[in-house]
Amino acid sequence: MNTQIMITPKTKIAELLNAWPELEDALAEISPAFRKLKNPVLRRTIARVTSLQQAAAIGEIPAEILINKLRAIAGQEFLDTGGQETITGEVAPGWIKQKPVVKSFDARDIIAQGGHPLGEVMGHLRQWEEAGMYELITPFLPAPLIDKVKEMGFDAWTKKESETLYRNYFIRPV
Repeated sequence: MNTQIMITPKTKIAELLNAWPELEDALAEISPAFRKLKNPVLRRTIARVTSLQQAAAIGEIPAEILINKLRAIAGQEFLDTGGQETITGEVAPGWIKQKPVVKSFDARDIIAQGGHPLGEVMGHLRQWEEAGMYELITPFLPAPLIDKVKEMGFDAWTKKESETLYRNYFIRPV
């Protein structure tokens, strides 16, 4: 049993898999979305910045279930996470229909080439003075990026169109 780290909602995927490499297969069994961790590019980039809380949103499972399944395999006791909130809701917020998309940025090619769109998206949004929405198109739910955008004061909502197409919308509240 590895006792160097405690598995919590804030534990990063890379940190988890460095401590317990055998949990990679367990993650893939918990949610098919985690099979993408076999991709070395995603493993080196996204896994370093994605917490288990964010991964739960990506895998569309409650964080408490994900964390406690991993804790059980790692020999750690049950952790009451207090029902942490998810990154996006299923029901579209009212502003989705009220505001037009002013700028759309498709990050799929950047991600496919092993890059990360965080810098470019943050650059766009730091200068955002528009009344409309910013749309970010990605091949998966970019949970860490969404958290950073929310920290900047934006509202966010994601529409999953398919397993490989997510439309992420950001708007500054009025």
